[in-house]
Amino acid sequence: MSTPNAPLEYARTHRDEFLEELKELVRIPSVSTQAERQQDMRSAAKWLAAKLTSIGLDNAAILETKGLPVVYADWLKAGTKAPTLLVYGHYDVQPEDPVDLWATPPFEPTRVGDNLYARGASDMKGQILAHVFALESMLRTAGLPINVKYLLEGEEEIGSPNLDEFIAKNKKRLACDLCLNPDLSIIAPDVPAITYGLRGLAYFEIRLKGAKSDLHSGQFGGAVANPALVLAKLLAGMMDDQGRITLPGFYDDVRPLKPEERASLAKLPQPETWWQEQTGVRALAGEAGYTSTERATARPTLDVNGLLSGFTGEGSKTVLPAKAMAKVSMRLVPDQTPQAVERSLRAYLKANVPATVEWEVQEHAGAKPAIVGLDSPAVRAAARALESVWGKPPLYARQGGTVPVVTQIQEVLGTDSLLMGFGLPDDNLHAPNEKLHLPTFFRAIEAFIHFTYEWAAS
Repeated sequence: MSTPNAPLEYARTHRDEFLEELKELVRIPSVSTQAERQQDMRSAAKWLAAKLTSIGLDNAAILETKGLPVVYADWLKAGTKAPTLLVYGHYDVQPEDPVDLWATPPFEPTRVGDNLYARGASDMKGQILAHVFALESMLRTAGLPINVKYLLEGEEEIGSPNLDEFIAKNKKRLACDLCLNPDLSIIAPDVPAITYGLRGLAYFEIRLKGAKSDLHSGQFGGAVANPALVLAKLLAGMMDDQGRITLPGFYDDVRPLKPEERASLAKLPQPETWWQEQTGVRALAGEAGYTSTERATARPTLDVNGLLSGFTGEGSKTVLPAKAMAKVSMRLVPDQTPQAVERSLRAYLKANVPATVEWEVQEHAGAKPAIVGLDSPAVRAAARALESVWGKPPLYARQGGTVPVVTQIQEVLGTDSLLMGFGLPDDNLHAPNEKLHLPTFFRAIEAFIHFTYEWAAS
């Protein structure tokens, strides 16, 4: 099924209106982490429900959870023989702090050249509206060859604590043939790409306890174990000099990278110099035998995210701390699970923590990795859509981050997700001066139009 020209022309002639509506939405400070902005969260939900209704969708509703609401809407008039697409998104955004590092007001969208600066412009209000505007362009002209449903949550930035239960309770309502998740990025404005894999996550807090209280290091140092030193030794021992994680059994379930996959990843415009320039480090590090692209997107990792022990204030205090704590995260690849990795961590600690201290581990978060077959109809349709807009075939990439909803939808609805988003690496997500590259945003609208007809035909 070829893409009709009418929806594309509609999208091109309505860019100014689309941009003004995007500005309306990002002006709403829908920060899910802040109690004082809960009403703003509901305002954003109402805005989206009204917009979906205005373009012709049915059953638009703000559905309550134990926390913040979910926005749902559908268009099911293509018939029972047509496939159904579930579009996932989130309307909550990160806090704007530190405000003094913003060059423009964070909730007053400001256009500078080709970029629109505002919190949530890229993550992910712009991504949501790119698909909504594509849908509008089709509904107002040639019509839709598929059924569509929207699932827009308000708690992604706080870990989606109520999404599992919501999906389970609304399994019939959300039933679909494919989930489209636009909460992703491409490599550069002129480099279209499809993300086919995401890493999972296992996040823990390790606590050590020595003496009953902090001690004077002059009186007791040398006679009592220092939990901070014990913890430092334990953490250092979790990785060898070759960058390999030493937790017992950690690599047992790791799916090896196939030669053809490594060849595909090598085509990405991310040489070793790119990773060094992006981070500003003096030299790169990581698991021996792999490129930085492979290490950061397709291999498992272990990182210390935080350390706390003893006196950390200004000046000196000769204290021997009673406690030490570290926050440790592992990024997982197929076919690892958070449960297996936790067993590996506990086995390591059991074998290596000395009898001089007590220890405990608390799990904070866990999510399975996700991967989509490159030969699936959805991926092939997306590739044709991107090539239609960019004039070149897309590259295929894996991303190192974690999107828990992908595995939630797979496990509950039994549906794969297509990871098709259009942010850019320099969009400053979660940081000051978040931006959206407008030429890419307008291309995204057209790409979603092409994808709809391509997928319907497949």
